[in-house]
Amino acid sequence: MSSTITKTSPECAAPTTLDSLKCLVLDIAQQRSLSDLLWLIVRRLADRPTVVLARIWLIRPGDICATCRFKEECPDQTKCLHLVAGAGRSGGADKTEWSNTNGYFARFPLGVCKVGRIGKTGEQLVINDLENNLEWIAKPDWAKQEGIRGFHGQPIIYKGEILGVLAVFDREPVTHEATLWFRMIADHVAVAIANARAFEEIEKLKAQLELENTFLKEEVLEAQNFGEIVGQSPAIANLVEQIELVAPTDATALISGESGTGKELVAREIHRRSRRKDHPLVRVNCASIPRELYESEFFGHAKGAFTGALKDRAGRFQAADGGTLFLDEVGEIPLEMQSKLLRVLQEGEYERVGEETTR
Repeated sequence: MSSTITKTSPECAAPTTLDSLKCLVLDIAQQRSLSDLLWLIVRRLADRPTVVLARIWLIRPGDICATCRFKEECPDQTKCLHLVAGAGRSGGADKTEWSNTNGYFARFPLGVCKVGRIGKTGEQLVINDLENNLEWIAKPDWAKQEGIRGFHGQPIIYKGEILGVLAVFDREPVTHEATLWFRMIADHVAVAIANARAFEEIEKLKAQLELENTFLKEEVLEAQNFGEIVGQSPAIANLVEQIELVAPTDATALISGESGTGKELVAREIHRRSRRKDHPLVRVNCASIPRELYESEFFGHAKGAFTGALKDRAGRFQAADGGTLFLDEVGEIPLEMQSKLLRVLQEGEYERVGEETTR
């Protein structure tokens, strides 16, 4: 049984009025746990002085068919109504509490007795003259002893599917207004059940995806000798050894080779093996930058530094701060720009275009 406590306002704390039912509807919306929601409803209904017992059954697969007292009457043992929440107390001197969900009415076959009929037909059932309708009561002596005069049963329905039954035994006749509020409560329960099922399915799929992702990662790692570099030749082994030597350092590395030989793969592997792996790897294709924009592209510029410089702009060096800057096709950089680039690589300092501040 859940122990969640829901705070109520003073007007909601007066269980004798219909305001308590209105407040219950508002409190239902605050619940995230289906179990907490079901117990909240039966407890709050049972707090009304005239209510003897409030219970909720949900349709679930048959589980105790071999020992169920309705075994001979059950038309379909694949599913039945399971008692999932109940609250109430005797009006006698002993004030016996009724909250057990494993008792005499823990299961109802669909179509059997008044609760089973509601669960099968999806129709509400209101009885206000139980003294002359004892055929609706499984324990007539109990009903007389507790002075029960009214019974109210609402189907719990979501998008045409019957999910369960909400039932209330009352010492007073059930009013039309109370019936409307009970219907609203049953609708809220239906939505909560549907949401709980959806969240459960989402969590199940999430766990499955995470498991599949783990397996896929393991398969990828097993298929790769070294990150994205695959091969077992002496040349590859030598390359891997060099990457392992340079990656842990802060040294600037020159990666040479013909186009298409995998220089970017080597750069990515150096970055992945370095202390900078959690920061960005910024790639610059030096061959694609217009000559007049090299300095701005690398170092950035200040607003108004040249025509079209409408605002301050960070360069690629700043974008790669804390990470790795990969200058692809570095041999395509103009000679006059190479000296400035060399200074940055050696000193770790530069100025934006149109700005005198050294960064």
